[in-house]
Amino acid sequence: MSASAGRLVEQVVDNARYPLSDPTGAGWRDVVSRVRQDLQTVGCSALPDFVRPALREVLQRECEEIAPRAYYDVETVNAYNTEPDPSLPDGHPARVTTERGNAFVARDRIPDEFIIHRLYTSPLFQDFVASCFALPRVHELADPLSGLCLNVIAPGRAHPWHFDTNEFTVSMVTREPQAGGVFEYCPNIRSARAENFDDVRAVLAGRGDHLIRRLALRPGYLQLFTGRYSLHRVAPVDGTARHSAIFAYSECPGVIGTVARTRQLFGRVAAAHLAADCRAVRVDQLMD
Repeated sequence: MSASAGRLVEQVVDNARYPLSDPTGAGWRDVVSRVRQDLQTVGCSALPDFVRPALREVLQRECEEIAPRAYYDVETVNAYNTEPDPSLPDGHPARVTTERGNAFVARDRIPDEFIIHRLYTSPLFQDFVASCFALPRVHELADPLSGLCLNVIAPGRAHPWHFDTNEFTVSMVTREPQAGGVFEYCPNIRSARAENFDDVRAVLAGRGDHLIRRLALRPGYLQLFTGRYSLHRVAPVDGTARHSAIFAYSECPGVIGTVARTRQLFGRVAAAHLAADCRAVRVDQLMD
C-alpha cells in the first residue's frame, strides 16, 4: 500500500469501521462478507457513515458547488432506456413511459481534489469494491464523462423506474432532500437469462408493492447494488434537491459509453465516444 493511498483512507473513510487500509485483516473480511451476503439475499448493501461523519458537511458543500454544472433535460423514457418500439404488444413494459427529469454532472467537471473524485480513483477503494462484488479487479471507465458523475434530482422530480447498464452499481448520497427521495428497488426481478416481464409490468402499473424494498440512504453512506437485474428508482423529491455520486467501474478495462446514451445523459459527447461506438461489448442479451 502506498503512503498516499493510506493517507486517503485515514482522511476520508472511517477506517476503524471499514478498514480499507488492511485488506488482509479480519475487519476487512467481516465487512466484505456482510456486503456479499446482502447482495446475494436482497441485491443491495448500504454501509452507514462510510465517509467520516466529520467530513459530511465538506462532502455536501463540494457537491453543492458543482451541482449547477449538471446537464438538465426532461425526457420521456421507459424502464429500459430504449427507443420507442411500436411493434411491441400492448401491455409490454417497454411501452410504459414516464418523464425522467434528473440531471448529471460529468466527471470532467468534478475537481480531482473533491472527496468523491479521490475515492473513485483510490486503489484501496477499488480493491474494496471488487472484493465486495467477488471480482478479481474493477477498472475505472475509460469514458471521460460517465466514469464518475453527480446525479442531481430537483424538487418535484424523480429518477423513474429503470435498469442499469452495468451489472453492479456503487453510489453515495451527498445531500438529502427535505422530503421524499427514497430509494426503491425490486431485488433481482430479472436475470441474465430471463426478463420476467410480468413482474416488471406489475411494478410499473403500481401493482407490485410486494416486490419493492425501500431504503433511506443518508449522506456519506456507501451503497453497493446489482442494478442490472434489479428494477429501481428514486421516488419524487420535495423541498430541496437530492445529490448522489455514482462511481462507475467495469470488470474490463477501456469501457466507454455509447454516443446515444452519453448524449442523453450529458448533452454532449467526446471524441472517445465516437471512436468507440462501434465496439460496444455486451454482457447479456437483455433489452438494456
